[in-house]
Amino acid sequence: MSLNCPLCLHHEPVFYHQDKQRDYYQCTVCSLVFVPPAHHPSQKRELSEYQLHENDNDDPGYRRFLSKAALPLLQRVTSLSRGLDFGCGPAPVLAQMLLEEGHTMSVYDPFFHPDDSVLAPSYDFITCTEAIEHFHTPYQELMLLDSLLKQGGWLCIMTKRVLDKTRFASWHYKNDPTHVSFFSDETFRYLGEKYHYTVHLVASDVVLMHKQSYNSHS
Repeated sequence: MSLNCPLCLHHEPVFYHQDKQRDYYQCTVCSLVFVPPAHHPSQKRELSEYQLHENDNDDPGYRRFLSKAALPLLQRVTSLSRGLDFGCGPAPVLAQMLLEEGHTMSVYDPFFHPDDSVLAPSYDFITCTEAIEHFHTPYQELMLLDSLLKQGGWLCIMTKRVLDKTRFASWHYKNDPTHVSFFSDETFRYLGEKYHYTVHLVASDVVLMHKQSYNSHS
């Protein structure tokens, strides 16, 4: 089987893991662990899984969960910034939390908020919480996010990160059939170098990436 990495497009990834459901490979360049396209869920299967999620704006537990991303982001963005919540799901709770802090927010989700017009402006910050692991073609999505983010802007990503092969074997996160792309510290460092971002690993499942300005190396 001929495979290319869906993030950096490098060929010849190496076998990483196999379970009853599917195989997993790892790229030798960017370290992404991914599920080959033959084992990707259909759009119908994806939608049925997402509709099982019960993320309510009034759920204090879910708000606490999202605050792991919101709080470090809010410490870094300037007041009254313009943000995009990409892959927000049926209930864009994080967007609402940031709206309450005075920021202007747009939302996008290919299933629940598919308004492409929000993919035309540029943004001071972009959030992508518990979404990047669902990307079938992360090369395309990351290119899009980079094109939408202003110089000096912040990309806030929440996703659980791969640690090593041993822990991956018993990792519950990989068992979700809609999770097909698994990132690690090394993968985010690769993205930082490729797109000229400063990478801040602020929590075990939160990464803040600062897009460098042409005249800045901060």
